[in-house]
Amino acid sequence: MLQPSCVPLLLSCHKTCDIFLNFTERMLLVQSCDYFQALYRSGMKECQQEEIHLKSLHARGFIIALAVLRGEMPILDGDDIVEAIECAAFLQVTPLSKYLTSLIDTENCLLMYHTAATFGLMDLYHAAALFIRDMYADLEADVKKTLPLELISYVESLTPSVFVAVGAHVTCGVDETVHAASRTICYLDEASNNWKVLTDLPLEASTSLAGVTVLDNKLYIIGGVHGVHKQVVDSCFCYSVESKSWSSIPSPAQLRYNLSLVGVDGNLYAIGGEYERTLMSSVETYNVKTRMWTFAAHLPRPAAGAACTKTMSRIFVCLWRPMETTEIYEYVPGKDEWRLVTTLIRHQSYGHCMVGHRDNLYIMRNGPSDDFLRCLMDCYNLSSGQWSSLPGHFANSKGSLFTAVVRGDSVFTLNRSMTLEYTVHSKNWKPRRQMKGFPRSGSVWTFLLRLPDTLMMQ
Repeated sequence: MLQPSCVPLLLSCHKTCDIFLNFTERMLLVQSCDYFQALYRSGMKECQQEEIHLKSLHARGFIIALAVLRGEMPILDGDDIVEAIECAAFLQVTPLSKYLTSLIDTENCLLMYHTAATFGLMDLYHAAALFIRDMYADLEADVKKTLPLELISYVESLTPSVFVAVGAHVTCGVDETVHAASRTICYLDEASNNWKVLTDLPLEASTSLAGVTVLDNKLYIIGGVHGVHKQVVDSCFCYSVESKSWSSIPSPAQLRYNLSLVGVDGNLYAIGGEYERTLMSSVETYNVKTRMWTFAAHLPRPAAGAACTKTMSRIFVCLWRPMETTEIYEYVPGKDEWRLVTTLIRHQSYGHCMVGHRDNLYIMRNGPSDDFLRCLMDCYNLSSGQWSSLPGHFANSKGSLFTAVVRGDSVFTLNRSMTLEYTVHSKNWKPRRQMKGFPRSGSVWTFLLRLPDTLMMQ
C-alpha cells in the first residue's frame, strides 16, 4: 500500500469547504476508512495529489468522522447525525458507524433508522431497527406516523429482546434427575407477568461462580465450580436460541472461576477470577470465529468477581483498592492495555455492579458497613469526565440491584420479590413498572436474548 506523503492534504467538500489534513490524520483515514484504503492501494495519481475533491460530501460529517477517529465522543444534534451517517456510508468509516450505533436512543432512533436506510448504512440500519423494536410500546405511534411502510414492516418483523435469568447451579450426575429438574434458564414473559423455562443447563455445566454472558444472541458459560472444595469446571458451553441447542466450546488455557465475562465485537473476554483459591490478574480472549483463546494484557492487579460491563463497544471493569476506593479501568484492544479511566472514593463502600447506558457508567455500591443492604448509585459520564450521584437509595434485600440489564432506554433489575424496570432519563433512574420476582435464591445472572417467535407463542 502506498503511504500518504508528509505534505498536508487539502480536502475539498460540499459547498467548497476546504479541510487541511496533517499526516497523522491522513494515516487515521487510511487505517479506518475503506474509501481511503482503496485510494492508496490503487496506485492512481489521486493518491499522490495534495488536493482531493469530495464534492458530494458535507464537511461537517467529515469533521465528525475525524473527531471519532481521534478518540473523541462528539455530541451530535439531528443535522449532525444526518451528515455523519452520510459520511460513514460514503467513506465506509466503520468506527464512525459504531459510534453512531452507540448513540441510539428514543429521541434519535427514528432519524437514525430512516437516514441509515436512505444512505445504505446497513449495520446502523439494523441496530436502530432493533432498538425501535425493543421500545415499540413507547414508539409505535411515532413509528407509524413518520416512517415509510417498508421500514415499519422491517421493524415489526424483528423479535424484541426478553429478560432472562439463571441461578447458581453446580454440575450434576446423569442419575440426579431431581437435581437436574431445577437447573433451568428462564425468561420473563412480560405479557403474562410470569417466568417461563427457556432451556435446561447441560448436566456438565456449572453456573456457580462461572462467567456468564451473551454475545450475538448466544449465551456463553465459562468456568465455574463444583464440590465443597471449589473444584474448577473445565467444560464451557454455548446456547443458540435459533437452534435451541447447546454446544461445547474450548476452555481457556488458564482454568478459572469467579471470573468476569463480557462479549464485544465477536470476542469473549474472561477477566481475572480465581484458581485453587488464588486470585488472578490474567485475561484471555476467545475469538468466536476461530474458536481460539489467546492471552491479553493482565489486569493492573488480581481481582475476582469484578464488576464489569460494556458500552459504546468498550469494556470497563471496577477494581477495588482498600479501604474504600473503586477504580474503573478500560481495556483498549488496539493497544492491548488497561487504561485507568477514573476513581471513585466512598466511605466504607465499593462498586459491586456496573452497567453502561450510552456514555454513562452506573456504579451500584453497598451502603456503609452498618447498612450493607442499602444500594447506592453513582454515575460517571465518559464524555464529560464528571461524576454525579443518583438521588435516593435502592433497596437490596432478598437479592440485589447488583445485577442490572439495559434494554433500549430501560434498565431491568430483580430479586426474589420483584422484577423492577426503570426508565433512564437525564442520567436518573425512574421506576416504571414492577413485575414478578425470580423464584431462585442465591446468586443470579441476568441478560437479554431475542427468542424465536415460535417459542414466544408457546
